[in-house]
Amino acid sequence: MSGWEAGLDDEEAGAVMRTVARQLKLWREAAGLTQPEFGAAIGYGEELVSSVERGRRIPRPEYLDAADEVCGAGGKIAALKQDVAEVRYPKKVRDLKKLEAEAVELGAYNNSVVHGLLQTMEYARAVFSARRPPFTPDELEQRLSARVARQEIVSDTAVRPVFSFVQCESTLRRPIGGRTVMRGQLERLLEIAKFPNVDLQVLPLGHEENSGLAGSFRLLRLKDGTTVGHVEVQHISRVIADPKEVQLLDMRYGTIRAQALSPRESMALIEKVLGET
Repeated sequence: MSGWEAGLDDEEAGAVMRTVARQLKLWREAAGLTQPEFGAAIGYGEELVSSVERGRRIPRPEYLDAADEVCGAGGKIAALKQDVAEVRYPKKVRDLKKLEAEAVELGAYNNSVVHGLLQTMEYARAVFSARRPPFTPDELEQRLSARVARQEIVSDTAVRPVFSFVQCESTLRRPIGGRTVMRGQLERLLEIAKFPNVDLQVLPLGHEENSGLAGSFRLLRLKDGTTVGHVEVQHISRVIADPKEVQLLDMRYGTIRAQALSPRESMALIEKVLGET
């Protein structure tokens, strides 16, 4: 097994992992096993066992299941899967996922790629693979898992949160991942556009007015009534809470939605682009 690297500069994840590592070591010692013996019993190498017990590697669910069985923990070790489920993702992803979970309304404008909550696995893989310097295979899989986990809030049976997405037409025509990947992505957009709590609009390249030239952003209206913004560029991910800045983003998003096609017209344009792909 290739373990997940723990973010040592991530205080929240570090606290969780120290607790998990301590518990795993105590259970192993209580079972009377050395690290080499324990590794052999659960099917993993001694080096990985040592890394996990030092909090340097995040154990995968199958590691915890095997440890539970070997130590006779009766589900107590396996229960740790819930504790490590979130910290295996980068902190900025966890923070964004928490915000999305607290949102009753989410609006987003994207002019570079299809919004992360709308991406297919193949499209997301192509987006992450384009990064330079490239992610390691483990980092790539970690980010794909995180993206899939965030997408759970978008469902055809949910009524909350309410979603509003505006995609620049360029994101529909940019062949990320190639023809087959883009066909799957466009089909996915048409599917999500039919969800009862989703409004999906396209801002055509042929429109002279475009108030989104400054870049992609999102707005999240939370359960307590407050609204926050979020912008991400290059390696910077920033949550905007200042009321004046949020108000500017809110006004801009309203203008962008007015400049975009209606949801029905947008579906027709997506279908047109799909037919050309």
